[in-house]
Amino acid sequence: MLPTEETHPLLPFLPKTAKLLMLGSFPPQQSKWKMNFYYPNYQNDMWRIMGIIFYEDPLYFLDTSHKSFHLSQIKDFLTAHHIAIFDTAYKVRRLKGNASDKFLEVIEPSNLPHLLNAIPECKSIMTTGEKATQTLMQHFPSNSVAPTIQQASQVHFLDRNINLYRMPSTSRAYPRPIQEKAEAYRALFKTIGLL
Repeated sequence: MLPTEETHPLLPFLPKTAKLLMLGSFPPQQSKWKMNFYYPNYQNDMWRIMGIIFYEDPLYFLDTSHKSFHLSQIKDFLTAHHIAIFDTAYKVRRLKGNASDKFLEVIEPSNLPHLLNAIPECKSIMTTGEKATQTLMQHFPSNSVAPTIQQASQVHFLDRNINLYRMPSTSRAYPRPIQEKAEAYRALFKTIGLL
């Protein structure tokens, strides 16, 4: 018997002035959540990386006494820095019952036109990991070039030129030092003028 289909549990976070759309694959199981938002697993390094880049403090967004996050600070930060967030998959099956992208079957990709129409100033899309990148590329013509960690690519979509960036996964399962990941993200934010 196939695992149950899951529909994305969160609404997209789409500040009207967003210039960057950050797309992961799909949230982990809710038992792993420490907040009702993106990258909610305390073991995921996304918010530590953002703290390092923008505040020189990996704990800036962390509520260390509760092993949780400061959600209002995260939302204020994203809005102030023109960053929108959602995931590339809207409906999935977890083939092994865990959060691993390797065993995530995408049933329905997210509605990219809907997301981009809500953020008309957005000209850059960043994916965090291979599964997110593969799912995103389903929206574009088959001859479109997927970005790699070292090389951005560009597509023309919805009457705008969009730069695509593939970033290292912030999961601890991707075995790179956090400072190395932070440098890759810092370079991206500089490239697109958000830092």
